[in-house]
Amino acid sequence: MRAVFIVLVMIVLTASPAFGQDAAPMAYSETTPAYRFYPGDEVEVTIFSAPELSRVAMVGPDGRIALPLIGAVRAADLTAAELQDALVAAYAPQLRAPELSVTPRTYGSRQVFVGGEVARPGVYAMPANIDALQAVAMAGGFLPSARRREVLVLSRGGGATDVARVDLSTRAMRRGLPDARPLQRYDVVFVPRSPIAQVNLFMQQYVRDALPIQFGFYYDLRSPSN
Repeated sequence: MRAVFIVLVMIVLTASPAFGQDAAPMAYSETTPAYRFYPGDEVEVTIFSAPELSRVAMVGPDGRIALPLIGAVRAADLTAAELQDALVAAYAPQLRAPELSVTPRTYGSRQVFVGGEVARPGVYAMPANIDALQAVAMAGGFLPSARRREVLVLSRGGGATDVARVDLSTRAMRRGLPDARPLQRYDVVFVPRSPIAQVNLFMQQYVRDALPIQFGFYYDLRSPSN
């Protein structure tokens, strides 16, 4: 019976997009948020009306890039289009009708934070095109106490902190994970603790550990009759 159970578990795992290194990548679409610059990115600023001012600048730890005439300008958390508008406004007092373009050149390290009820919480280098389930797989998978139907993804993909609730349960996996979306750089994937696990933790910390005697029987907390 145990061997049959192990075989079934392996079949489910190998069918999961989070199993192994050959997981199917996430598909990007027109609704995917535009990339926003982070410290460590390199940006090419081409000024057509004054080519001698064109530069390749790196976004510094303070989130700014340094350019001639205008000094430091914030670039972090801006899209290429937003940064272009900011530079046009900054150069307007210095140049007549400034025309320029902003082009990403290189990108800094891509990382995602995975925490909560996973085997190895921490910071992980993020390959392209992964979703929350694949990030959890990089962190060693779910713990038995994980509330897989209510995984939280904290992202700044829209310029402000956005919190999305993602269903990563087995049922959702069979439906193709309709809530899944590509993770952005520095997203936080947090797997909360299941209500049963919370009750068990309470029993352990505040009941069993506080009493001078040890319980010799088992509480089935999932059954209303116990």
